[in-house]
Amino acid sequence: MIDRYSREEMTKIWDLNSKFNYYLQVELAVCDAYAQLGTIPKNVAEEIRQKAAFSVERIDEIEREVKHDVIAFLTCVNESLGDLGRYVHVGMTSSDVIDTAFALQIQDSGKIILADLNKTIDTLKKLATEHKNTLCIGRSHGIHAEVMTFGVKMCNWIDILERQRDNFTHALEQIRVGQISGPVGTYSNISPEIEEITCKRLGLKPARISTQIIARDYHAYFMQSLALIASVIEQFATEIRHLQRTEVLELEEGFSKGQKGSSAMPHKKNPVLSENLCGLARVVRANSFAAMENITLWHERDISHSSAERIIFPDSLTLVDFMLNRFNNIMENIVIHKDNMLKHTNEFGGIVYSQKVLLSLVSKGLTREEAYTIVQRNALNAFQNHGDFKANLLKDNEVTNKLSLTEIEEIFNPKAFLQNIENIYNKIL
Repeated sequence: MIDRYSREEMTKIWDLNSKFNYYLQVELAVCDAYAQLGTIPKNVAEEIRQKAAFSVERIDEIEREVKHDVIAFLTCVNESLGDLGRYVHVGMTSSDVIDTAFALQIQDSGKIILADLNKTIDTLKKLATEHKNTLCIGRSHGIHAEVMTFGVKMCNWIDILERQRDNFTHALEQIRVGQISGPVGTYSNISPEIEEITCKRLGLKPARISTQIIARDYHAYFMQSLALIASVIEQFATEIRHLQRTEVLELEEGFSKGQKGSSAMPHKKNPVLSENLCGLARVVRANSFAAMENITLWHERDISHSSAERIIFPDSLTLVDFMLNRFNNIMENIVIHKDNMLKHTNEFGGIVYSQKVLLSLVSKGLTREEAYTIVQRNALNAFQNHGDFKANLLKDNEVTNKLSLTEIEEIFNPKAFLQNIENIYNKIL
């Protein structure tokens, strides 16, 4: 199944033409700041903005000679400006351009991720509303535990994903910083006021301090937020994979007309989209480790972080965008087998009602240890012999001496498990 969504918008942010266009936005904003302070005439700044241009091909050609991408970029732009080029990049260093432009790329990418998160959360909310009372079995250690609803499972996913949205929003705001501070960040040939005006024009905050680069713990924190999003998507995808197993079959990924599951076995319908998400999560997490390694640089700066960031940032942001859209697509088309969900709540004669029986016997005067022994004996007999827990209880004098037939029947009413569902929903929805 091919995801019907376009990654063009995210991909475009990180292509070479866009990268240099972000560079140009920074340079032009600095010229405007100089003009605002009266250092250069306003008409000159306006003329620079009108005439400044570049081509990736020409930048590549110059870089082959000068071996420096920012110098190649500036040389190319200056070719379009002529004598006006003397007003460009005054008092700045390459990292002023690179890191501030990088912040703009991250902010624009972050808006896409936030839109993806909102869309996915809305899809889960629709499922939660629709399946508020759809009975299913809850599991602990992979083993049947007690009755819950599929809607409550969706509420849990909503809570997790909303928390990751909050984390991501905070990380995106943290990294909304730029710098125009010159070599080693001392403003030796440029005024801090230029930085303040420039960042404001670009929608950024000036870094509290920069050392020719913006400190990389900002970037590591941001990458950790992406890794968390990827990891919780993997959590959800793993659940879907478990619930699609043949012997469970409570959920299935949508299977389109003409789709094939196996080259050898025509009966197969595999959770391939969820498996794909689990694999991609490993890549995003690995990239976050590289971002942590980038924190440690020599003295005020080196560029060992740069080569890694050119890979891990576009890759991780594009992957998380893809993962959120793919997961949303899965959930919009998920097949829910309510009959199997209900069937599993009653397997082995409803052994998952064991705690209800235990508490009822305790309320009749038995010690917890006495009641536990009686209930466990009947439950394990049903489980080990493919029997019926409820039938076992009805044949056990130690149970029927304490509980009437009506009381036993009431214990096996699933509504007792759902009495506080409304409270959960009020907190989540």
